[in-house]
Amino acid sequence: MPILRQISQLGQPVLRQTAGEVRDVSDPAIQALIDDMIETCREADGVGIAAPQVYQPLRLFIVASRPNPRYPGAPGMEPLAMINPVILSASEEKEKDWEGCLSIPGIRGLVPRHTSLTVSFTNREGEAEQRTFSGFVARIIQHEHDHIDGSVFLDRAEPRDLITEREYQRILRASHMP
Repeated sequence: MPILRQISQLGQPVLRQTAGEVRDVSDPAIQALIDDMIETCREADGVGIAAPQVYQPLRLFIVASRPNPRYPGAPGMEPLAMINPVILSASEEKEKDWEGCLSIPGIRGLVPRHTSLTVSFTNREGEAEQRTFSGFVARIIQHEHDHIDGSVFLDRAEPRDLITEREYQRILRASHMP
């Protein structure tokens, strides 16, 4: 049965470390970690979570886009575990959009990201995959990939493009009014 993990907050050293490779995907501890991360992400209304965010310095993250109070317009998908991911290519085109982070509550930022990318990774069954992602899901992958490289979205946003979560929610409500 999955357990909710504590989410590391900005300032914890694990968020600024380069994560190490997952050596054995079939290890029961890794499989339990994946289940725990999916449940922790869901419970926190996240759309993704990286292992360093639950104090595990491993190259593993979950992409779990779905509409929720933090991202009401997010597309729905089944949670996907990406283990030892490598971004093989990224579009030249970039787009700025709002991001938040479970490890940096209360702050949102406009972050430029590639609009599409191709990633190779191992899935939770231990199979090698190579897939192309675009739009919001590509943004999630880049955000989580930053976490396994020891970066956070604040590193990519201009200081003038940072706002509070409360102001972001106000903007969101105003944009959906008739």
